[in-house]
Amino acid sequence: MRTALKEKIIEVCHRKIEQKGENVGLSFYAFFANKNDDPELLMEAATWWILTHKLDHFEKAVKIKALVLAE
Repeated sequence: MRTALKEKIIEVCHRKIEQKGENVGLSFYAFFANKNDDPELLMEAATWWILTHKLDHFEKAVKIKALVLAE
C-alpha cells in the first residue's frame, strides 16, 4: 500500500477514535470523499481490506490503525 494511503488511514482512524472513542467502527470508504475521484486508490484500499486482510465491512478503527502501523 502506498505511503500516502497509509498516512490517510492512520489520520482518519486517529480522528475517529478521538471523536467517538475506542469502539468506533468504520469501513474502507471512510478514507475517501463521497465521490470516486481516484478509483485506483479506492481499489488499492479495497484490495488491502477485503483480499489481503479478509476484514468485515465494518471494523474497529483501533484494529485498522494497528494493522497499518504493523506494515
